[in-house]
Amino acid sequence: MSVDDMKCLAQEFRVALDAQLAGDDRSEFRLPSRDAVALICRRYLETLFPIYFLSEEHEAQGTPAGLNLREIQTLLASQICSAVRFDCRRTGKPAPADLEHCADEILQNLFGQLPELARLLASDIEAAFHNDPAASSHEEILLAYPYIEAITVQRLAHRLYLLDVPFIPRMMTEVAHSHTGIDIHPGAAIGESFFIDHGTGVVIGETSIIGNRVTLYHGVTLGAFNPLSKDEYGQLRRGHENKRHPDLEDHVTVYPNATILGGKTHIGHHSVIGGNVWLTHSVGPYSKVTEKEPELVIWNGGPEH
Repeated sequence: MSVDDMKCLAQEFRVALDAQLAGDDRSEFRLPSRDAVALICRRYLETLFPIYFLSEEHEAQGTPAGLNLREIQTLLASQICSAVRFDCRRTGKPAPADLEHCADEILQNLFGQLPELARLLASDIEAAFHNDPAASSHEEILLAYPYIEAITVQRLAHRLYLLDVPFIPRMMTEVAHSHTGIDIHPGAAIGESFFIDHGTGVVIGETSIIGNRVTLYHGVTLGAFNPLSKDEYGQLRRGHENKRHPDLEDHVTVYPNATILGGKTHIGHHSVIGGNVWLTHSVGPYSKVTEKEPELVIWNGGPEH
């Protein structure tokens, strides 16, 4: 990025800040709000499982799910409009004249998918209970397992990503990332009954495709092996145009700190990838991939005299 580009970007952000401070919701310079997106995530989580996320204030007021949904609708409609206007400004395209109507259609589409999202959440909780003997109850999973927040927010963000909403999906998953240490791009397609044990340090890239009943452990990376693919104009291929992350079929288990890279890397169903494995090529169904057992040096001497 040149110095002139940096100056232009800084000026646009300054104008966006001025528009926000002036309360101009319809300004093409107005940026989506991190605080508003974080609140949308929280209200969504409160709606799906209030046992964990319902605040004392809302508990005292007895806030029904419908009220949360109306707040989500209002906040998200405003943020979608801000995101689309700013993206049009950034790319030099005119904003749609009926932008508010377009935002309403996106929300109707999204809200129509809420029953399916709730079913997927139930399958994720059941997967944790089925796979982790340390889980004493479904309630403990809701109360204590960080991956629940990460995957629940990601599944909602993924729907917005598929609806071509700019900025907002990635902002949502970064909210969950900051809370949990689990980084799942909103573009990743993830099947039902997904379980991440422990979770810290997991990274799942944008073009990853994960099947049903897949289990990952902490430190797993589903990443890009050669992300710098360029088009005929010398520009990076972005988004799903550049398939750069692996696919995992159903019933795959990946143990801690394994790294699986590449858009052509395909892990067959019922495979097990061992801890610390570095894998950049495909393996067939029922494969077991492990490192050679390391040579250990063990000192069994007595206490020093």
